[in-house]
Order: sequence, then structure tokens, then C-alpha cells
Amino acid sequence: MNVRKLAAPLAVLGVVAALMACNTKTTSIKSLLADPGKYDGKVVRIAGTVEQSIGALGYGAYEVQDQTGTIPVVTQGGGAPSRGTRVGVEGTFRAAYTLGVQSRAVLVEKKRVSQ
Repeated sequence: MNVRKLAAPLAVLGVVAALMACNTKTTSIKSLLADPGKYDGKVVRIAGTVEQSIGALGYGAYEVQDQTGTIPVVTQGGGAPSRGTRVGVEGTFRAAYTLGVQSRAVLVEKKRVSQ
């Protein structure tokens, strides 16, 4: 079996395990985007891989992708992790708007675990 093929899924499992060790439950990005009103203003936890990021002077934004979707995350300090980093994020979900069948929302980061 190819070890490289196992590395990424094992790393994501490690991030998820780290969040679970703190008695937390992750929510799939698909669930957040499917019913943004249900989660609006609530603290949620997600886990996935950073797809894009930008940061300056300790602030930043990045996109996290799990196996169900992608969501932007806004930081209020600590900068943004680099692309390809596996993260577990806890933050306040903000339903920005829904247009047609596509919802756009953001997660305002409160805590991050990187791997």
C-alpha cells in the first residue's frame, strides 16, 4: 500500500481527533451551507485542508475544504495558515447571504489547531 496516499487522510483524522479530544464535535461544511440560518451566530467546529489563504499584519482569511464543501474563514489575529495545512477551526458562523441555490457564509475564527 502506498504510504503517500495514506498520509493526507491520516493527517485530517489527526486534526479531527485533536478536536474530539477537547470534547468537541465537528460540523460538515455541507451542513453549514445547506441551512445557514440554523447555524447563524452560533459557535461551530470544522476540520479540513486550507485551499487558499491571505494574511497581513496578523490578520487574514483562508478557505477550508472538507470532503463536503469549502468555506471562507476570517481571522482576527494570528494570521492565516498556508495552503495545504490541515486545520481544525472553532469559530462563529455568519450566514452572509443566499443567492439561488448557493449559500455564501463565513466562519469567524476563535481557535485553530494546525497540523
